[in-house]
Amino acid sequence: MIARDVVVVGSGPNGLAAAVTLARAGLTVEVLEAQPTVGGGARTLDLGLADGVVHDVCSAVHPMAWASPFFRAFDLPARGVELVVPEASYAHPLAGGRAGIAYRDLARTVGGLGVDGPAWRSLVGALDPDVAVKVALGDKRSVPLVNPVAAARFGLGVVEQGTRAWDRRFVDDLAPALLTGVAAHASGPLPSLAAAGTALLLAALAHGDGGWPIPRGGSGAITAALVADLEAHGGTVRTDHRVRRYEDLPRAHCYVFDTTPRTLVRVLGDRLPPRIRAELADFRYGDAAAKVDFVLDGPVPWAVAEVGLAGTVHVGGTRAEMVRAEDAVARGEHAELPMTLVSDPAVVDGSRIVHGRRPLWTYAHVPKGSTVDVTEAVTRHIERYAPGFRDVVVSSRCTPAAHLSDHDENYVDGDISSGAASLRQLFARPTRRLDPYFSGRSGVYLCSASTPPGPGVHGLGGWYAARRVLRELGITRAPSLRPL
Repeated sequence: MIARDVVVVGSGPNGLAAAVTLARAGLTVEVLEAQPTVGGGARTLDLGLADGVVHDVCSAVHPMAWASPFFRAFDLPARGVELVVPEASYAHPLAGGRAGIAYRDLARTVGGLGVDGPAWRSLVGALDPDVAVKVALGDKRSVPLVNPVAAARFGLGVVEQGTRAWDRRFVDDLAPALLTGVAAHASGPLPSLAAAGTALLLAALAHGDGGWPIPRGGSGAITAALVADLEAHGGTVRTDHRVRRYEDLPRAHCYVFDTTPRTLVRVLGDRLPPRIRAELADFRYGDAAAKVDFVLDGPVPWAVAEVGLAGTVHVGGTRAEMVRAEDAVARGEHAELPMTLVSDPAVVDGSRIVHGRRPLWTYAHVPKGSTVDVTEAVTRHIERYAPGFRDVVVSSRCTPAAHLSDHDENYVDGDISSGAASLRQLFARPTRRLDPYFSGRSGVYLCSASTPPGPGVHGLGGWYAARRVLRELGITRAPSLRPL
């Protein structure tokens, strides 16, 4: 006798979104998690760097969670998750006491960009955030039902900023740097169409109603809300249960893998159709990141004080400097001043400050599989724009790229995007099949960031895959996600 309907392997946001959807449809669901804690890339833990100070293990800032159709239907605020929004979504300091600030207020942003303010307005300000979300966060197989003019505007912007035409619009270097810092979230050589799509989506959301929100208390608040709903509908989560082979799976009618294609192939092996198994095995993983967590005894002393209004700071220098740094990483070299993403949750969440100590989260782009401790490189790079930064650092810890998979197996060789953001994998992620979530074996689905729409805490890979499972089990109507 089969005791459960569905087993979900992996408890990241996508896995939990799938589990919640399936449990709400009346199915018995069990989630298996290899780690001792739930959440994958959305966990908040005490790393032992300072008493009571907690750190986000991976994701920290959540414009995708605010914009995601799944989370909008799930309604995080109604479940007690407070999304606090900084006055400035993100900032990008440059040498010489200058900085681009992406305020939630578009006019204020435009005013601060000088001669390129009108160009920013005509590119980013002209985008419809809702249309950008539907285009960028779909399943990359179906045509989104959106205003075609607005969709074309987004597409043309991606082509412009994803090619060598990206400088034609701008005169100065501040606005290009502000946009390129967001593009660098895609981790790879610049310019590229995938990076441009990321940049325009996130930049449009920066000026939207939700900005770039930070969950009060940390990203783990999102995970806790998902787990609470799953358990309220009869689902269960089993931690410390690593699935290495097929025999590690409990019996169930269906399986949903919130894992990379590599893990799916390892577990299912020749149970998958040969052609699909070969395609999944050929899936490419991208460049990597190393993480440095800091504890500070005061705010970062940015040379431009307004940078401190932002919850996210991109430390990379000019567009040309970021291009050189990302090219070096793609060649397998460590950049002297690596592209560094900084999250400072205490800017808007005072609960993260304990006895005057506060966390600072940083990712630095490095070659895949790197074992290098980048603490000094990151510190030196931040000091370039925040003289005296060293003086406020109380403690720090680096997790090299090669060890990121120790806390999340999906980060292959330190690839936090679970797959290269190439043009091919923008539309053929993880394979060229019409249904990107179906493994080719009845009852087995993939739902991780290796599937559309890709990385980010949006839950959409899980939500889309869960609806395929429901159809296979003869359930034609997707359940409501509204709070009880």
